[in-house]
Amino acid sequence: MEDTYFRKGFGLKKELKPLIDSEYQSALVERIRARGYTDVFGDVTVRLAQEFGFCYGVDRAVDYAYETVHKFPDRKIYLVGEIIHNPHVNERMTDMGISFLYPDEDGRFDFSHLIPDDVVLIPAFGVTQKDFQTLRDIGCILVDTTCGSVLHVWKRVESYARDGFTAVIHGKYTHEESRATASQVTLYPEGKYVIVRDMEEAALVCDYIALRPGHLSREAFLEHFDAKTSPGFDPDVHLVRMGVANQTTMLAKESMAIGMKIHEAMVERYGPEHVQDHYRSFGTICSATQERQDAVADMMKSPPDIMVVIGGYNSSNTNHLAHLCRQHTRTFHIEDASCIDVDAGTIRHKPELSPTAKELVETDWLPEGAFELGITAGASTPNNKIGEAVLRILRIRGWEVATEEEPQPS
Repeated sequence: MEDTYFRKGFGLKKELKPLIDSEYQSALVERIRARGYTDVFGDVTVRLAQEFGFCYGVDRAVDYAYETVHKFPDRKIYLVGEIIHNPHVNERMTDMGISFLYPDEDGRFDFSHLIPDDVVLIPAFGVTQKDFQTLRDIGCILVDTTCGSVLHVWKRVESYARDGFTAVIHGKYTHEESRATASQVTLYPEGKYVIVRDMEEAALVCDYIALRPGHLSREAFLEHFDAKTSPGFDPDVHLVRMGVANQTTMLAKESMAIGMKIHEAMVERYGPEHVQDHYRSFGTICSATQERQDAVADMMKSPPDIMVVIGGYNSSNTNHLAHLCRQHTRTFHIEDASCIDVDAGTIRHKPELSPTAKELVETDWLPEGAFELGITAGASTPNNKIGEAVLRILRIRGWEVATEEEPQPS
């Protein structure tokens, strides 16, 4: 019987490494990294954050996608959603012949046209328990690239459900990862979850737990969290025992603060001697997200004149890096190097953390005279796009780039 589930690739990484490196690596980025993450080009000092770009989980997902195309050249290959939140990488997946399966506005996928001969890639964010089981029932060949950090969160959420604790998940309820994480409670008949986007929503939960004056009524609570709670959720029952988890790409400090606030609410309601019966928490921010946020915080101790953050506009971890930088210096979040127009000297960027924020185009955005340019990138951004962004900025400042290795002044 043919094996139809793969989580460890196909042993082709070494064979495909030259191809993948040629498409995603940058000699310029490696040069700057080798020079202590700082290099000087005329009057522009370029500083790289000491942790940036592709993380292990993203590297693994991209490697497995390439291996899958190589392993199954004569089969239809589908991808559930996006492999990662990066437009360049997803475009490359399309160029390789991978077809994308997108959800409807309610997050539901249509797998009805799939057949057992088809190959389906599960993205780094994972998929819901329901979708996974549907794909297994169809009999598709599944290549699972779910990130190990995401799996770690799933184990925590599953343990909460097993022990009768409601999972409160810090994340975006529409995000693939949060949906997949929340679905882990369905492994247990009585498993429940509530998803909170930020401290403001967490406060609504805390006020209800502690019965504080002015807290939402039961009806108002259910209305507000209608799409963010498990079926049959009852705040009078399911906010009594809670375990904290998070979408792995959220702001680490905010996730920790939300956990502390829920703990305080439990102490207020039940007393410190009983809080352990009502509250659990485990650190579930992924190490790569934490390292990139820490690297930006370290850089902001002596902030550059401007900061360019590179990564998809729908990438949570990239949005949070930009948010951290904006608190210290002028920051431009660009989706791709193509947002920098060398001929016009402009930059097209997303100015706010809000998912509905529209792009702005700015002219005269580079300082006059010598300046420091800070660069970081989300975990879904390949080095070649980071290098290309730096090159475009240098060209605006008069550097004619013959090769990526050695930019030269014009």
